[in-house]
Amino acid sequence: MKQTKVVSVLLALLLTVFFAGSSFASNLDEIVKRGELRVAVQSGAAPYAFVDKHGNQAGSMIDFTQGMADAMGVKLKVLDYDWDGLIPALLSGKADILAADMTPTLKRALKVTFTDPWIHVQPCIFTTTGAGYQTLADVNKPEVTVGVLLGSTGEVIAKKYLPNAKIKSYKGGGRMVVQALTAGHVDAGVNDDLAVLTVLPDFPPNSIRLLDKRLGQGKDPLAFAVRPDSVNLWQWINLYFGTVRANGDYAKNIAYWMDGTDWKNDH
Repeated sequence: MKQTKVVSVLLALLLTVFFAGSSFASNLDEIVKRGELRVAVQSGAAPYAFVDKHGNQAGSMIDFTQGMADAMGVKLKVLDYDWDGLIPALLSGKADILAADMTPTLKRALKVTFTDPWIHVQPCIFTTTGAGYQTLADVNKPEVTVGVLLGSTGEVIAKKYLPNAKIKSYKGGGRMVVQALTAGHVDAGVNDDLAVLTVLPDFPPNSIRLLDKRLGQGKDPLAFAVRPDSVNLWQWINLYFGTVRANGDYAKNIAYWMDGTDWKNDH
């Protein structure tokens, strides 16, 4: 009886290892056999990912994932979701990769596996140029309403560093909070500085300013994500970024999308 029980336990362990190993080994093969790399993004988050004036998906992460698809020899399929739909889309298998301006946090990492950071950004407070807010203490008051993106790291940071202010969450890309600010729906906003600076040219000149005081304890990393069982895909993406950093394609992408504004004329 004991021997039968031991055999059953060993068989169960072998089956577990077999299926786990098959899952780890098959993910990248599946993409290649399918001939399509499915990527979940949140459009409206220029310069990361957005729909341009020609109706095409564009942005830094779109170019990176297109490069991944080209290297795999497959087509790129971009799937657009609201922020709160990104992780569910990945976990359900609808997408192979989550490519958004997402900060890897311990809580999110309980569900998904993050790649190495591909860029770092700095959380900030921004407000209208004419507003009298100059310091963190000026904004951290009950009568001040601060706009953030629902489910974003900016929302978490705002609640931590501005506990006395009213936090108002918006669904969508970083442009939503800037629009809310210029429309007078909020008094200030919290987002990463890059997301704010890249949309400012679309609003009246000198209408928005960033407070000197940055939030958090340094720059926040942004990373791609895969399902926990996609070990080979996770390794492959890290290798991809190592490759494009070495051959100069990474620097070209960042120079065009993050450091310059020519993309606004092209897209």
